[in-house]
Amino acid sequence: MIDSNNIVRRLWRRWDTRIALVAIVLYLGAALYGEAVYRWHKTHDSTAPYNLVRDQYRYVPPGFFNPVGRGLPEGAPFYPLGSDNLGRDVLQRLIQGTRIAFHVGIITSLIAIPLGVLLGCLGGYCGGRVDAFVVWLCATVASMPGLLFILAIAMIAGRGLTGIYLGIGLTTWVSVCRNLRGEVMKHREHAYVQAARMLGYSHFRIIFRHILPNVAHIVLIAFSIRFPASVATEVFISFLGIGVQGEPSWGIMINNARLRLWQGVWWEMTFVTLAIFVLVLAFNHLADALRDMLDPALRSEKIQ
Repeated sequence: MIDSNNIVRRLWRRWDTRIALVAIVLYLGAALYGEAVYRWHKTHDSTAPYNLVRDQYRYVPPGFFNPVGRGLPEGAPFYPLGSDNLGRDVLQRLIQGTRIAFHVGIITSLIAIPLGVLLGCLGGYCGGRVDAFVVWLCATVASMPGLLFILAIAMIAGRGLTGIYLGIGLTTWVSVCRNLRGEVMKHREHAYVQAARMLGYSHFRIIFRHILPNVAHIVLIAFSIRFPASVATEVFISFLGIGVQGEPSWGIMINNARLRLWQGVWWEMTFVTLAIFVLVLAFNHLADALRDMLDPALRSEKIQ
């Protein structure tokens, strides 16, 4: 069974995972701030600062100094990361992109991981026809081109985040299911499961009260892997113009910035790419650390 406090302490002892955790917390703080800004302006039916168009301040380069010192008139807005082709603040839009990235990462994980856990536990524990159906379903979904399937679901559900949630969530559960199925098949033969059967416990209780807590490390590792993968998928889909509309997703910002690179407007593309890179790197590093820490096979190799 996972001891969350012990895991956090062990992760914090390592300087590399400490940096990854700090980076994730900073992203989470930015996402929460962006959510508060979005909700406030939506409630008051006003134009949010990240969508405020100022044509007179187009292509302002990044700088942390007085706007007047950079050749801007008195009273000009402060653009620490510069402005885009419509005079919108790149920093504010980057924060809103972080909000959307966390929405996608969390909600798609809440769709994919429970589905993978349920099917993996049932297939691994029950065996027989139930397991055969789970294996067939995994093989069927895995044989479909993942990106095309996501695009098809997104187009059917309509443009917006709902289609992205469903598309990514319904196509990324297979790996969780397969990994969990294999672990449950091992645990169903252990002595504690046999004892629970002898005591007359129901199959539901044995699966979700006894076996699942002992394989929960797979779920935790799966979340840390699936989160950045879902964010990267959403960025690509939004880049194609199928994702969220009217909000500054990172994919939309990249699509907008690529048209301005030839004009020397490099800052929007640079900062968005850097934000994606750091987030994905932090989660991937955290996933590797969790696997090294929680995977019993790796722990036994280190002991030997």
